[in-house]
Amino acid sequence: MTPLGGRDAQRQRIFNIPNAISFARLAGVPVFLWLVLGPRSQAGDWWAVGLLLAAGLSDWLDGKIARALNQQSRLGELLDPAADRLYIVATLVALAVRGIIGWWLVGILAGRELVLLVVLVALRRTGYGPLQVSFVGKAATLSLLYAFPLLFVGSHQTSYATVARVFGWAFAVWGTALYWWAAVLYGEQARRLIAADRWHNQRSGIGAGHPGDGGGSPVGGGSGGGHAGSSETTARSAGGAAAKD
Repeated sequence: MTPLGGRDAQRQRIFNIPNAISFARLAGVPVFLWLVLGPRSQAGDWWAVGLLLAAGLSDWLDGKIARALNQQSRLGELLDPAADRLYIVATLVALAVRGIIGWWLVGILAGRELVLLVVLVALRRTGYGPLQVSFVGKAATLSLLYAFPLLFVGSHQTSYATVARVFGWAFAVWGTALYWWAAVLYGEQARRLIAADRWHNQRSGIGAGHPGDGGGSPVGGGSGGGHAGSSETTARSAGGAAAKD
């Protein structure tokens, strides 16, 4: 079993293989935008589709390597969802500018991000970081990353354009629905954590009113405060750590 100190040190590492893959994926975002909005040619779109496919593969690969080599890190847990969101935003804007999708779809997905931003602010005010990403959220991201290349391919006059558009929109609709469902689950998990945090603070406040409990702050000294602190630590380790989306 890995000692606790060694595990904490491992999570703080910056230079490892999964993080290098995530940095490379982030560096591909401006290249993708140039390929789509610069040449505006079939060749450029095919290169953009290839880059999207590589980004999707690397998204699966970095998590696999991190678990296999025990190279999970706090930075990686932040980089991975950031890269996913940047690719989704960049692709949505590019598709809308090219007229391949409507701006209404951009608005629906952007609204979801605003909802999550409000949830993250509420978590920060309670002392929590971003929560672990659910399977639904990961499935939503993959569905959208499947949809975008198909929509690009379907925008050209080819024999398979109609089939590509049908499957592309199918993935887009399912991905959007799952994206919002993941936000609902995320919000509910955040609500429970915040409610539990308030309950522990109230309990510790009641305990502080009795001299025999040792007094002190809600998470500070005394038997009541120490118990609240350990409970809070348990709650945060269960859901408050930053992780991949």
